[in-house]
Amino acid sequence: MAQAYCVKCRASQEIKNPTQVALKNGRPATSGVCPVCGTKVFRIGKA
Repeated sequence: MAQAYCVKCRASQEIKNPTQVALKNGRPATSGVCPVCGTKVFRIGKA
């Protein structure tokens, strides 16, 4: 599973409902939700 840093929890968490997105410059990224607090998390790069 992909992990991202949650700013609210101040810890690295698994991404819930990960979605592959592309930035404007074409780089891949993963967007989702923190399973602990429900805050949006974002990770640049392939997961």
